Amino acid sequence: MKLEGQVRIPSGCAIAAAISRDGKRMTGEMIANAMKPMHDRSNGLGGGFAGYGIYPEYKDFYALHMFFDCRTTRKDCEVFLKEHFEIVKSEIMPTRKIPAITDEPVIWRYFVAPLQSVLHAQQLDEEEFVARTVMKINTEHPGAYVFSSGKNMGTFKAVGFPEDVGVFYRLDEYEGYSWTAHGRYPTNTPGWWGGAHPFSLLDWSIVHNGEISSYDANRRFIEMFGYQCTLQTDTEVITYIMDYLLRRQGLTLEEAASVVAAPFWSTIEDKPPAERETLMYLRTVFPGLLITGPFSVVFGFRGGLMALNDRLKLRSMVVGEKDDMVYIASEEAAIRTMAPDAENIWAPAGGEPVIIRVKDGVVV
Repeated sequence: MKLEGQVRIPSGCAIAAAISRDGKRMTGEMIANAMKPMHDRSNGLGGGFAGYGIYPEYKDFYALHMFFDCRTTRKDCEVFLKEHFEIVKSEIMPTRKIPAITDEPVIWRYFVAPLQSVLHAQQLDEEEFVARTVMKINTEHPGAYVFSSGKNMGTFKAVGFPEDVGVFYRLDEYEGYSWTAHGRYPTNTPGWWGGAHPFSLLDWSIVHNGEISSYDANRRFIEMFGYQCTLQTDTEVITYIMDYLLRRQGLTLEEAASVVAAPFWSTIEDKPPAERETLMYLRTVFPGLLITGPFSVVFGFRGGLMALNDRLKLRSMVVGEKDDMVYIASEEAAIRTMAPDAENIWAPAGGEPVIIRVKDGVVV
């Protein structure tokens, strides 16, 4: 019988991220390599990446990354897209054929702009229109999934180990000012291409290590506002929660963190009066969006990243720095792969957001 310490029991999934405060662009090869020392945290049923600043030549257009089960589905869905968007570029996603990644769907990308006539008719702003269109495709077009829909950013994911997914999607050919990564170890949801992380909507993206025990309550709350959870995993709901809180409710990142990882009531009582009033308001107004269960997440957005643990810090996450770079990962080994001489490495406290933004003016 093996003793404690002789068996590796991963605490489910691996996450990593890197961002340049100066907005310097780096290839995706670095973040893909960072996942190699955390290989055993995954089981080959999902890996993925999100890169920001990767499409400067199409920065004013929404980049739709899509999975289709066949060519016919793609052609049918493209008819729908042309009724709602101006398509400025349409192409198959560049990939490398490698033995480790099999059974891939048809993977396509479109750079689009909403038709002004449609926006006027529906009296919606661009972002709300795109978000609703993503939900409509994912729920009403069988065999078609939009898995990325932001501007000047993109999500790349598949069934496989993350280091292989990076090679498959040719991430060494992309450059971005920030990257996030995920290696999946699903425990109670299926491993399939759409269920791999990151999960994205508009410019938001989420990678998550853990399990959401409050998923049903969170899902029921968020679906009252038009969101639909269709990708067969609990993590998807976090992306929609953040979109609802930040874009539709106008909360700050700090306030949104205080909703999903709300302090205990006993902790709130010890806060100064102004802060206590704010925290009590958030807990009272958004009780259905408190996420319970073990989690560590990295939330990507235009111009920055936010790392956040659950209140009890039941999943590992460390942060390191070097010059203008900030690195986040489940294990220090991943940070050392990206920056062997990284400094100021620390583990954020439970429920305490770590927010990194690029310098003003670097990202429009």
